[in-house]
Amino acid sequence: MSTPKSHAERLAILRSGLYVLTDGDLRPDRSAEEITRAAIAGGAATIQLRAKRYDTQTTIGIAKKLCRICRDAGVLFIVNDRVDIALASDADGVHLGPDDMLPADARRLMGPNAIIGVSVSTIEEAEPISQYASYLGVGAIFGTKTKLDAGDAVGTGRIKMIRSAFRNLPIVAIGGINAANIAETSFAGAEAAAVVSAVICAGNMIQATQELGTAFKNSRK
Repeated sequence: MSTPKSHAERLAILRSGLYVLTDGDLRPDRSAEEITRAAIAGGAATIQLRAKRYDTQTTIGIAKKLCRICRDAGVLFIVNDRVDIALASDADGVHLGPDDMLPADARRLMGPNAIIGVSVSTIEEAEPISQYASYLGVGAIFGTKTKLDAGDAVGTGRIKMIRSAFRNLPIVAIGGINAANIAETSFAGAEAAAVVSAVICAGNMIQATQELGTAFKNSRK
């Protein structure tokens, strides 16, 4: 397994391709490992483990396995919500929502090289956490059915608005992103786009990842 990278090296990976989330509730018949391997084969740059239905020990075991797979492939591995699981599994970082650990505390615990993503939908939400965040997860861009507390759709204009206020922070577009609309998020200024059902529910997850990644990259300004 390769050596963990610096913060700058990790951000370069984040910017280089698609951001794919696993979700054990959305497709229980597909394991997090199966989704991860398919997404990596399709060119994903970042994998996020979203696993809310398992106990902590089981989730740590899954996270450790995915971290090894991702690190061997040169792909970023992020844990959703849980700083403890990110630390226990030696993940590259964590993604935090409004009800999770404060980004300042996560940065103190995880150190300067960790990736800390934070969900925001407005400039006002981003301002107090911007000094601790590695990237801003902006959304829900198109609305989503895979995360019930994601809120109403904010549209791609929100990406442009937040980008203008925080030019040094990468933006990951989140929420309802699929092959029909992913190009809009890239054109609006997002450095990456997070997808869930567009990959997990596809008949061919490798092909879906490839097509989504190509559409995103081809629309970059």
